[in-house]
Amino acid sequence: MDHEKVNILLVDDQPAKLLAYEVILRELGENLVVAASGREALEFLLKNEVAVILVDVCMPELDGFELAAMIREHPRFQKTAMIFISAIQVSDLDRLRGYEMGAVDYVPVPVVPEVLRAKIRVFAELYRKTRQLERFNAELEGRVRARTAELEQSNARLLESEQRRSLALAAGRMGSWDWDWVNGDWMWDEGQYRIFGVDPRSFVVTPANVQALLYPDDIDELQKATAQFAKGTKSYEAEFRIKRPDGEIRWCVGTAAATVDKGGRVVRVSGVTVDITERKQAEERQNLLAREVDHRAKNALALAQSIIRLTRGENVKAYIQAVEGRINALARVHTILSLSKWQGAEIGKLVDEEIAPYSTGDQIAFGGSEIQLQPATAQTLALALHELVTNSAKYGALSTLSGRLSIKWEMQGDVLRMVWEERDGPVVEKPVSRGFGTRSVIASIETQLGGQAEFDWRSEGLVCRLSVPLMRDMPIGQLDPHHNLALNGNGAKLTSRPADG
Repeated sequence: MDHEKVNILLVDDQPAKLLAYEVILRELGENLVVAASGREALEFLLKNEVAVILVDVCMPELDGFELAAMIREHPRFQKTAMIFISAIQVSDLDRLRGYEMGAVDYVPVPVVPEVLRAKIRVFAELYRKTRQLERFNAELEGRVRARTAELEQSNARLLESEQRRSLALAAGRMGSWDWDWVNGDWMWDEGQYRIFGVDPRSFVVTPANVQALLYPDDIDELQKATAQFAKGTKSYEAEFRIKRPDGEIRWCVGTAAATVDKGGRVVRVSGVTVDITERKQAEERQNLLAREVDHRAKNALALAQSIIRLTRGENVKAYIQAVEGRINALARVHTILSLSKWQGAEIGKLVDEEIAPYSTGDQIAFGGSEIQLQPATAQTLALALHELVTNSAKYGALSTLSGRLSIKWEMQGDVLRMVWEERDGPVVEKPVSRGFGTRSVIASIETQLGGQAEFDWRSEGLVCRLSVPLMRDMPIGQLDPHHNLALNGNGAKLTSRPADG
């Protein structure tokens, strides 16, 4: 195989010698370059790479020793092989000086062609192998750099992917874990620690520590599911509860899959945990709401039935008008409750809706604390207010333009106190017997709500005082769907609100 030719520089001030060297070395097949002086040799060296320099020791102006010293000062030629040719007897001191200047060998004159060719061949081949090795090293370093850069990019992509996965898991209230089935080592990601409510810096993931966070009633089922892996099961999915260190109960769904070796033995189990507490709460609320809607519908029908059965009228027209008025009152409060998803009705909104059909100018003023009424209370109170305002429009203050009506309320402990006060209307006389409206108010407040309704028939106007006990907050898990309670368990909720008018 043809080898790569290298430059061999022949330096001598005598042309005949240079020609002789060329003839001797021609059969090596290398590039032979001649220089008649040290300066010519330096000019060529500065522009070209040289494998071996054959230089005469005795030359005018710049002898071989001086040329060798100048060549060795250049960083690029510090390892270039130089062979001295000397026509005079060289002493040991001269040889030592030559070696110090960078010579690698001496050739005496007369030159033995075979010896010179052998020496040049060895150093040329050594130069060639060195250059090949340098190229190989450079290529290897290039490949190493490229591979390193590729690995760094791959690691960066992997890290970015892991970060995106962690963010996705965290955003989806998810966590992942890995269990080495052989040595028992566990690995949790950040989402897993977050779901269980523990600090990754202090919590040690061990079977005992994990079991301590599981809801006691769910431990047996999870242990049975885990044991199935040893029997050949490859995956499982289960819902379970955890009890965080702060006492909060969370619902989770866990999915796990086993990795087996060539022998079919389980070596690793990996899984994902998803916090489904909000979904469970939504399902619970939906079930409660369904029961509540069913109960509300039955209540509404029962109320409508009672209104129709108990309403009296002087004639059909009066009867229809009375029934429609009470049904409309029930419909208005139903609308308010529907808008709040049956969580309750704010009393100010309720009063406003019931008196709106009779409100003209500044005849009516109302206001009080902001109180959230539960659905059953709101329905009953709405019917009571309807009876009061209807009675006032027929016989009381609202039956004349000069009449005035004031409605005020406040919370005293757990009791709603409402005062209905009429004035400046027709002269009032205490009725001999209670009409349907009065009986309806008393029955709804006292019988259905366990409160009290007091009527003071003053000549200047009716004063009605209503006292209604309100239930306080109750956790959703303790709600009895057969009672008329709001889904969020809220009772009276007080905030400051100035009276209107």
